[in-house]
Parts: sequence; structure tokens; C-alpha cells
Amino acid sequence: GCARDWDGLTCWPRATVGEVVRLPCPRFFEEITNIHGKTFFPRNCTQEAYWTEPFPPYTVACGFDEGSSKGPEDQKSYYSAFWRVYTAGYAASMTSLITALIVFAAFRKFHCTRNYIHMHLFVSFILRAIAVFTKDAVLFADETMDHCLMSTVSCKAAVAFFQFSILANFFWLLIEGIYLQTLLLLTFVSDKQYVWWFIFTGWGAPTAVMLAWVLTRIHQQNTGCWDDDENGVVLWIIKGPILLTVLINFIIFINVIRILVHKLKSQEGGGSHSSHFLRLAKSTLLLIPLFGVHYIVFAFFPESTGLEARLYIELGLGSFQGFVVALLYCFSNAEVQSELKKQLCKWQYQEYLNFTHKHGTLSRENSPVNYVTQLSLLEKISPKRKTSGYQKGVTTV
Repeated sequence: GCARDWDGLTCWPRATVGEVVRLPCPRFFEEITNIHGKTFFPRNCTQEAYWTEPFPPYTVACGFDEGSSKGPEDQKSYYSAFWRVYTAGYAASMTSLITALIVFAAFRKFHCTRNYIHMHLFVSFILRAIAVFTKDAVLFADETMDHCLMSTVSCKAAVAFFQFSILANFFWLLIEGIYLQTLLLLTFVSDKQYVWWFIFTGWGAPTAVMLAWVLTRIHQQNTGCWDDDENGVVLWIIKGPILLTVLINFIIFINVIRILVHKLKSQEGGGSHSSHFLRLAKSTLLLIPLFGVHYIVFAFFPESTGLEARLYIELGLGSFQGFVVALLYCFSNAEVQSELKKQLCKWQYQEYLNFTHKHGTLSRENSPVNYVTQLSLLEKISPKRKTSGYQKGVTTV
């Protein structure tokens, strides 16, 4: 029969001689064409145990318009450019988040519950960036790679780590929202009692979901590198918790904005509407990246809906989300800036003291007074010289 074959777009399974295999069009054709849903096209296994070319070809079977301005090569260059954009975004996010993490960890002044939660969120963003780079390196580094035969432990581990990092990131975005609402609603509460519950939920829940997903994959759909289309049960093990966190966080976001509006009105009863609006707009813009509100736009739509816009929002903007969070909640924070300036002045003063001490020591070592002092010390510590006969004679006289 015919061996398993990767034609660059689809993985064709083994087939016996004379067998006709029908497979659906690859999912990315839904973005190029206006055809949505599954369209099947056949391929035969000949008597010579060779596969025939798909007939009709991909362009016809999958509804691709030959006169379209966005051909497969244009589409490839488009995705390549987009890959460069989100790679730069994740690299910028990872660099800024690691720096912010070091700043929060280095200064004891920043060791508080709020910043502990920020630090865990930073770690989840860093893991997400590392997971994206790892997945791209393992699965897409070699364009000639046979994806039919690629089913190694390393590539499955890379995909599993990628899914875990996504889950952990969404759960820590939810923890940030819950913690902020807790502070706004409960004024006289000791937030330290909630820290361990937050940590347990932020890392424990994604771990439990990932164990369920991996076990289900192994027993129900252990195909390829676990990056292919998933059936209903396997898909919703990951997608369900993510949609739930996005929905809860959006509700918390709306409630927090409502609380902020109420507090602004009560604090500035006689103030102008424009000042209220500006403060509210600033607070809202600060909360959007922290809550991940932009994910609600396509959260409850089918995967084929607005694929280009989804790429811009979830990959383009999402890749820079960590950078924006680090910028807003660490580098733009007045308290952090003040502490860094104080530490910088302290370092400069210490360098000045070291320089003056060193310069003063060299000056004393090179002064004429120091030479006289050294000679007198030599006279004191050297053995007494024998007096000459002449000196003895003079003395006797």
C-alpha cells in the first residue's frame, strides 16, 4: 500500500492499493477563501503504491480564487512578517518582565502582597514567551520536516508546556482581578491571609487542567505532536477554563469600573465632569492590560470568525501585553522610580567615597612628609651601628 505522506499542507494516512482517501481542507484556507466548514477532497493509492495528486487540487477543492490578490506565496510572506512581529513582542515582554522581577525582588520595600501577585503574573508572562519560542523552535524551525512522522516526546512536551503557560497566564490575570476587587470591597481585611490561596489557585488550577488534558490526549487522541485539530472533549478541556477566566475577569473589570466611578463621584462632589472622565479613562486604560480585557472580543466566537483581526488582537497585541504590564506596574510606578533614583544616588555617593579614599591614600604615600616619617621609622627599628675609633677617641677626650 501507500505509506503515510506529508505533502506540505496535509498529512495523508497509510492506505491500501486502490483505496480512496478523503480529507478536509486545511483550516488556514478559511482565511484565504469565503468557504467555512469542512470541504473534503480525495486522493488515490495507485497499483504502484504511489499517491496520486489531489483531484481537484487544493485551489479548486478548497475554494481558492485564482484571481485573488492574496495567493499562497503572499499568505506565506504575510504569516512570516506576523511571526517576526510577535517574536519581537514576546522578546520585549520577556526582557522587561525579567528586569521588573529583579527590581521587585531586590528591594525589600516592594515586598508586599500586591507586588507578590504582580511577580507571579510576570513569571506567567515570561513562561508564555519561553513556551512560544520553544514551540516555534521545535515544530517550525525546519520547513522540510515531515509532520506525519513527527510524534516525539520532545515535541509533545513543547506543546504541553505551551498550553500550560497559556492557562497559567489567564489564571494569574484572573487572580489580579479578584485581588483588586477584594481590596476595593473589603477595606479592613488582612490581605496576607489570601496570598497562599492565590498562589495555590494561580498555579494549581492550570496544573490540574493540564494533567487532565495530557491524560485525555494519550488515551483518546494521541496523534502527531498534539498540535493538530482536537475533538470536542480534548478541545474544551483547555478552552473551557480559559473562556471562564476571560468571562469572570470581564465581569470583574466592569464591576471595578463601576466602583471607581462611585468613588470618584464621592471624593470630588464639586469637581468638573471632565476631570472625572480623565481620571476614569486613565484608570480604565491601566486596567485593560492587567485584566486581559482585549481577549473578550473573540472569546465566544467560532475559530473561523475574523481570523485576521483575531491574529492582530491575540497574537500581535497579546505578545506585547507583558511589556505593557511591566511598563505600567513597575517602570512607570512613582514609588519604583523614587527607590531606583535613591539607590542610584547611593551608588554614586559610594563610588565618590571610594575614589576620594583611594586618591587620599595615594597623596599621603607620595608626600615628602611621608618620606621623612618613613626614614625616622627606619632609624628606630634598625640595629644600632658600631661607633668608629675616632668617635671613641673624641669621646674619651
